Amino acid sequence: MPEAAMHVISSAVVSVMPGRREAVVEALAGMSGAEVRAAAGSKIVVILEGADRGEVGGRLLRIADLDGVVSANMVFEHVETDTEVPT
Repeated sequence: MPEAAMHVISSAVVSVMPGRREAVVEALAGMSGAEVRAAAGSKIVVILEGADRGEVGGRLLRIADLDGVVSANMVFEHVETDTEVPT
């Protein structure tokens, strides 16, 4: 049986310490598979993409460990799978 290809898309809200938003946005801009969609006050909305849940979850943990980040919480997750159909 063919193995299913997977693609995971999720969003997260990142809360940052006062005065640290721009530095965190800059760090996120350099992170593969992460895209900043909005930033205001102490909140940043990020879209995360990857080949599986582990990859995306690991990226979220790296975001949570960035200097100035108070929390990084997943808000939404969507998983696409694609299996080949035998002809």
